[in-house]
Amino acid sequence: MKLASIKSGRDGRLVVVSRDLTRCTDASRIAPTLQAALDDWASLEPGLRELAEGLESGSMPVERFHERECASPLPRAYQWADGSAYVNHVELVRKARGAEMPESFWSDPLIYQGGSDSFLGPRDPIVMAEDEAWGVDMEGEVAVIVDDVAMGIDAADALDRIRLVMLVNDVSLRSLIPGELAKGFGFFQSKPSSAFSPTAVTPDALGEAWREGKLHLPMLVRVNGAPFGQANAGVDMTFDFGRLIAHAAKTRPLCAGTIIGSGTVSNKLDGGAGKPVADGGAGYSCIAEIRMIETIANGKPTTPFLRFGDRVEIEMLDRGGHTIFGRIDQTLARYGA
Repeated sequence: MKLASIKSGRDGRLVVVSRDLTRCTDASRIAPTLQAALDDWASLEPGLRELAEGLESGSMPVERFHERECASPLPRAYQWADGSAYVNHVELVRKARGAEMPESFWSDPLIYQGGSDSFLGPRDPIVMAEDEAWGVDMEGEVAVIVDDVAMGIDAADALDRIRLVMLVNDVSLRSLIPGELAKGFGFFQSKPSSAFSPTAVTPDALGEAWREGKLHLPMLVRVNGAPFGQANAGVDMTFDFGRLIAHAAKTRPLCAGTIIGSGTVSNKLDGGAGKPVADGGAGYSCIAEIRMIETIANGKPTTPFLRFGDRVEIEMLDRGGHTIFGRIDQTLARYGA
């Protein structure tokens, strides 16, 4: 089952979307918003699945589904906790800013709490108030939305609390991160609003690609139309979503609608850093990684961070080449333009 929020008010209008993302049907008689559906998932899910089945069979009223009309599935959320499950990525970006990586990072997940009050729609521009000196970067990630999660849950049981899966563009301002982290109080200004895929998908709809708490498909990232990354989200993921959820719930319960992110999808190559797509590698899901590779090879980075007018696309295709979640497609624009 695939769900989306059509832009309407602050929290969108919930629709059930066809498997091929061409049609949708209004779900407001069951739940007006996705958060309302998540708040009472056990009793409302059967009705939503009935709508999904009727949509495929042609027995439900149909609207044309346009990704450009979508807000993020949860236009705002009670909580957005982003992990860093691909430790290869953590190692590379820490090297880029001259920071050592503790050995514990390989056994104890990293998670920070991001801003969740103003997510961007999947086709909304990324707007920045200042110039490109902030180092605007995209980060292609997978995220899950959970039901209520008890404090102290173990990783195996945590997987059973996942209700929906999405893609993320977790925008980062690389030039602001070092100074902010040096204060010892975490991210804030360096992590502006993130964007999520047009649809959120139930794990069963992902078939065999969803297993062991990971999504085993390539994350396709394009910058200005050129392939930039195709790292497989199920490869080199040190901590699966069960581990991430259990880590987040160690000292507090999580409420229905909490979003947990994977961190930037990142693959190694023969035990070392990856290679660009143009050189036959899996490429990168963020610009910071390729800049680090360039620094290692040449002493300095040559790939710039995003500039005004640059376009970022993030998508995932099934084995048949069909889009699963729809496409995040954003342009960097000056705030107020």
